[in-house]
Amino acid sequence: MAAARHLRSGLPLLRAHLAASESASVAQGSRGFSSQVAKPTGKQVKVPEALYGGTGNYASALFLTAAKTNTLDKVESEIKTVVEASKKSPLFSQFIKDLSVPKETRVKAITEIFGEAGFSDVTKNFLAVLADNGRLKYIERIAERFVDLTMAHKGEVKVVVRTVIPLPEKEEKELKETLQDILGKKKTILVEQKIDYSIMGGLVIEFGQKVFDMSIRTRAKQMEAFLRQPLDM
Repeated sequence: MAAARHLRSGLPLLRAHLAASESASVAQGSRGFSSQVAKPTGKQVKVPEALYGGTGNYASALFLTAAKTNTLDKVESEIKTVVEASKKSPLFSQFIKDLSVPKETRVKAITEIFGEAGFSDVTKNFLAVLADNGRLKYIERIAERFVDLTMAHKGEVKVVVRTVIPLPEKEEKELKETLQDILGKKKTILVEQKIDYSIMGGLVIEFGQKVFDMSIRTRAKQMEAFLRQPLDM
């Protein structure tokens, strides 16, 4: 990804900021996110689902701004790139978590690095606000919740299937067809398979806030609880 390459090239700049003994002032550093982004198009936009908590509020604000400026796909790609960089670069990971770095330094570094990387104004300003508010360390969770909103906006439903062995193609197809009937034909089902030996067999299906546990582990626990019940004589 080109953005990722640009981001890696900006790490020396980040090192310079971390090593700097003086803080640089940033005119827009303490301003709110909404005041930094491009003016909206005027169309009415609503979040597809309500999110709560600090990370939910940030994700919702980012979604609304990206939707109003018709940059949802680009912003989603850029936010994922930031999360990827935080996982691959110990230096960047340290930087976003270290609140001992002066606020002005954090904001200046973020603004310059992501400006050099060619990020959109929406993403760049959003990251600057997180840096200003000391919330960069929550970027992964914010990104997850932002993606939840973009998926809901596009009518996509992510379904996580946990099994001890990969589902055969035929069974995966049947599962998707069943879920399609449950969720509606207008939804796009995205199945993510995860191997989880702890369930011992069977499968666990998760989507949204719902969990369908058909694992052998859960059945064994239910059987154990049943066997422990006193007998009626």
